[in-house]
Amino acid sequence: MNFLEERILKDGVVKEGNVLKVDSFLNHQMDIDLINEMGREWKRRFADKNINKILTIEASGIGIACIVAQHFGVPVVFAKKAKSINIDGDVYVAEVKSFTHKKVNQVILSKSFLNSDDHVLLIDDFLANGDALQGLISICNEAGATVEGIGIAIEKGFQIGGTVIRNFGYDLESLAIVEGMNHETGEVFFRKQD
Repeated sequence: MNFLEERILKDGVVKEGNVLKVDSFLNHQMDIDLINEMGREWKRRFADKNINKILTIEASGIGIACIVAQHFGVPVVFAKKAKSINIDGDVYVAEVKSFTHKKVNQVILSKSFLNSDDHVLLIDDFLANGDALQGLISICNEAGATVEGIGIAIEKGFQIGGTVIRNFGYDLESLAIVEGMNHETGEVFFRKQD
């Protein structure tokens, strides 16, 4: 069992409807030492990749991506869920359905921050159905950027996202893959990884 799986068992809360709450350490209140360890692990797993940019999606991925970027020594860019008046010029747009919020968002990214010279590592906190990742991949494809890899903190292995993304041929590294949960007992079951 790895460090993230141990923390999920210690502080994660299983709710009805296949919801795993990790807001006490990952996506509301953030344990920076834990996220630093995650960044170190992704740096190890993607050491052979030529990564010059970290890309994530607003909002939960941003803090994680920032710590990861320190390990790679590269900037973070994030897709926004709403266009604001301070975004100048052309933008990339993708539609993303949120498993958590049960709605479709248009996410945007300024074209000035992603182009064909970029070799990108996508980072996010959760992978369920894969819609957010597919939106980010779509933006990378439109920009001509190369997706070098994808780092996910927690993958819900019992949902289709991981299979879909891997079937597209992407190098997807999830630090914890949840195979199942029991909201009555609070148990979480993980997929064995190398």
